[in-house]
This record gives sequence, C-alpha cells and structure tokens, in this order.
Amino acid sequence: MRIETVTSPQNGKLKTLLALQEKSRSRRDEGLFVVEGRRELEHCLEAGYTPRSLFLCGEILGPDGMEAVVKAAEAANPHVGIIQLPAGLYRKAAYRESTEGVIAEMEIKALSLSDLKLPENPLVIILESVEKPGNLGAVLRSADACAADAVIVCDPLTDLYNPNLIRASIGGIFTVPTVACTSEEAIKWLKDRGIRIFTAQLQDSKWYYDTDMTGPTAIVMGTEATGLTNTWREAADAHIKIPMLGRLDSLNVSVSAAILLYEAVRQRNSK
Repeated sequence: MRIETVTSPQNGKLKTLLALQEKSRSRRDEGLFVVEGRRELEHCLEAGYTPRSLFLCGEILGPDGMEAVVKAAEAANPHVGIIQLPAGLYRKAAYRESTEGVIAEMEIKALSLSDLKLPENPLVIILESVEKPGNLGAVLRSADACAADAVIVCDPLTDLYNPNLIRASIGGIFTVPTVACTSEEAIKWLKDRGIRIFTAQLQDSKWYYDTDMTGPTAIVMGTEATGLTNTWREAADAHIKIPMLGRLDSLNVSVSAAILLYEAVRQRNSK
C-alpha cells in the first residue's frame, strides 16, 4: 500500500475534499461525496459504493485501525488513494468534532425508482420537499430500525449526499435504499405496483392507528411548515393523522415518521 502524506492545508487534494463537504455543486460536478467515521464507511462499502480516496490520521486510528480501514477500502477498489494527515490538519478537515480518524471520498451511485427491489408486501416512506438534512437523516434511522424497504425523497431541497444528512442518519442513507425523484414519478410508480398511499395530514383524516397498514403501504410526509401539496393529498388512498392534544399543531417530521412506521410494524407483527 502506498501512502501519501499531506501536511499543508493548501494541498489540492485537501481543498477538493473540503469543497465536497461544503458544496452540493462540487459533489455533483465531481461525482463524489464524503463519508466520515469508521461505522459510516463500513455501511457505505457494504452497500456497494466505491472509495476514491481515504484521508486517514494514524495518530487517531493507530496502526491496527489504519490497516483495517485500508484493507476494507482496497477490497472495493484496489487503486484507492491513501492520504495520511497529521492530527491537527485532520481535525481541521473533519466535518464533525468527534472524529475517528477516517474521511473517505466515495463515488456517487444514484438509485432510481427502477432500481428498487421490493418484497411482496413493501413498507415505503416518502418525504415531499423536506429541506433540513438533519430531519431526513433522522427519518432514515427510523426507516432502518423498522426495516422499511425504501425511502423516496420527492422534489428534494437538499441532495442525498449532504454531509449533515449522512451524519444524522449514522449511515442509514446506505442501509435503506433511498431514491430522489418528482412527486408525479413516485405516485405513478406506487399506483403501478398497487401500493396504498397514506398521507399524513390534519385535514379530512382519521387516526393513524385506525388505518390498516398491513398490506403494501407508502407513508407520505410533508414539511413541518406547509405540509403536503395537493398533488399527494389527491393521490392518497387515505389521509391519516396523529393525535395532537396540546396547543401546538405540528410534530417534527422525523418524530411523526417514527410513530407511523412503528405502527405499521406493530400491525404487521400482530397479523
């Protein structure tokens, strides 16, 4: 294994890494995104993504950690670049404060609806125009916990490889098949497969626990500020709501998604 040592913050490879972390346009133009942390990298590699470069800090990883990370990356790409950073420079490059000495540049592998392989009785969660990467990441964690078959992000306002999203999902973006598309494309795809559409909304709705989610199910969530558009409301097979017993009329979208996903799991396990 050939290791390149970088000690200058002006190094071109380091500047590219920082641009990938900060700018969606750089990620799109380069076809690369950034994964930080051993656990997230492990999930990413298991999902079949290809590493382009590793930025490692031996002072944090230690010799055994370095060897393990490089071995796993080289199994996916024998020509992966290995760049070692001193601790001070690594901490400046790392996106989050608590680091594990591992940052990787990975090749983007965008899934489409046609790539999704669903079981006979799928459970899908759909998010329309959710803007905050942290919310989307938290939904992905719940989707993973509930063994959802896919997450579909319609008309996204953030790209799926935003570092905040990857960090908030703790790698869930790699463990749950996730697709970005338009609402119209998603609705047609669901209808063609006989998947019932349940929209979470307050208006003209019944309690979520009185809704049968034991068959092929898509739970659709909108933004906290504006909710779902009429495109989804009109396409729905049923409108469902969560009891709001206080003075406020909105839950965080990730909390709502978790409640509805676990209800679907409860019903399916009670059959």
